[in-house]
Amino acid sequence: MKNYKKLGFDSKQAKDLVESLNTLIANYHVHYQKLRNYHWNVEGHSFFELHEFFELEYNAVKLQIDEIAERIRVFGKKPVSTLKEYLDISTIEETDNSLNSAEMSTEILKDFETLISLCIDAHEKIAKEGDLATSDLLIAYIKRTEKSHWMLSSFVK
Repeated sequence: MKNYKKLGFDSKQAKDLVESLNTLIANYHVHYQKLRNYHWNVEGHSFFELHEFFELEYNAVKLQIDEIAERIRVFGKKPVSTLKEYLDISTIEETDNSLNSAEMSTEILKDFETLISLCIDAHEKIAKEGDLATSDLLIAYIKRTEKSHWMLSSFVK
């Protein structure tokens, strides 16, 4: 039987779980800003569809960021919260506002793939530790991101 501490996780387990969640929050923040950038700067024949899609996505991601931060607080830790920290930790990279709509879509599809991979990695670690609440969140994020990936992939074909 585990030595139960706050929420059933000892400080080493909580540290490892929070590290995974901070990696996610950093990547989601860079992704969020890319979506806003693209929402504001998309042009061309796909303007209306992509402008709306990017807005729907960044609103959903904003909620996910908040949920991840709140999970970190549940463990008694503080989430990374500065732009410098996000950029240092994130594997998703910023882009400028000179991309055309096809390039923007390709970038977002790559971000989706990165986020799915990071969520799966975090889920494996979190499930191993028995963190059911965070596991549930991550499964929902994976499902939502897979659907968004499918929809954007279908749109750009």
